[in-house]
Amino acid sequence: MIHFSYDGKVAIITGAAIGIGFEIAKMLSNSGASLVLNDIDDKALERAIGEIRAHHGKCSSVVGDSGDLEVIQKMVRTAIADFGKLDFVIANSGITTFGDFIDYKLENFQKLTSINLQGSFFLAQAATKQFIEQETGGRIIFMSSVTGHRAHPKLSAYGMTKAALEMLAKSLSVELAKYKITVNAVAPGATLTERTQSDENYKAIWEEITPTGIVSTTSDIAKTILFLLADSSGQITGQTIIVDGGWTSVSPPPKES
Repeated sequence: MIHFSYDGKVAIITGAAIGIGFEIAKMLSNSGASLVLNDIDDKALERAIGEIRAHHGKCSSVVGDSGDLEVIQKMVRTAIADFGKLDFVIANSGITTFGDFIDYKLENFQKLTSINLQGSFFLAQAATKQFIEQETGGRIIFMSSVTGHRAHPKLSAYGMTKAALEMLAKSLSVELAKYKITVNAVAPGATLTERTQSDENYKAIWEEITPTGIVSTTSDIAKTILFLLADSSGQITGQTIIVDGGWTSVSPPPKES
């Protein structure tokens, strides 16, 4: 296994208390990075921080809505105050709301876009200003989804936000290249997390329709992100890496359980 060293690096990760975000945090911490973790769930975030510190990781926390501009600014300030700089931003936080397009509610749309789009956009902006001030370059990662590539019933709004993040990565890769900032996205497919494993049929259903016959784990997604953060990946920018065991190549829908 390739080992990446991030000694001396400082990362902000949103939605970091559980699931993919927490796995990214653990891997980065184990590779030497110092972290600022954000989540809206204060108790879950406290547990995550406790586990990382128990393994001698350097970690601070900012509780709050990742779509809130004041919370975003606090994340960057915390990174500078506690660790002296910022190197990486992983805009992992996101929500999924289901609903028929014809009846989709404004309040659901606003909540979805606030977290999935507004939070990612303005966290990237705040981080970019810090990167430019430091004159050190930086890495920005957005969390997309295969739903940004393939249509799903009742997920028109969600899929739109994920496709938009991939376009944002492309646009920023051009605009920010002169500052030595790379911007990429990762698009997970079916992934085993605390949420998905609450459905006892989830793993079997997705194994059947995934070409590799394997459902991704949070570790698969986190390893992809660590690869994009590496110095050796400096020529990769404006890209989306799909981690789905080949599902988008054929895109069979899951059978209803």
